[in-house]
Amino acid sequence: MNNPFFSFTTKAVSLLALVFVIHLISLNALDLPLFENKIVLSYIVNLILVIVIFGILYLLKEKYKSQLGFLFLAGSFLKFAVFFILFYPYYKLDNSITKLEFTAFFVPYVIGLILESVSLSKWLNKLD
Repeated sequence: MNNPFFSFTTKAVSLLALVFVIHLISLNALDLPLFENKIVLSYIVNLILVIVIFGILYLLKEKYKSQLGFLFLAGSFLKFAVFFILFYPYYKLDNSITKLEFTAFFVPYVIGLILESVSLSKWLNKLD
């Protein structure tokens, strides 16, 4: 049987790894620093959060079927909390968040959010 959690995890790792490589290639092409602004940590943390949140939703799918949308939103709030705890203080050291700092966090966040939303939507439609 096709396990949605395993399938999602494989997609998330593959997609974020690909986007990470593209992100580094873009930075290199623009002659910008590759591994600054906590970019590696950002991709890893976003990947872990996306997998954990999807996993929790998968585990709770039967008991809290009607509340899964709210649980998904709670997961999004968790991601913002992690941003403000792990990244924001570092980015604000110079009293300004640069475009490079913003994209280092925002690119993997958005890619993870899109993958999570699309996968969860398809998965929930199959549950009905």
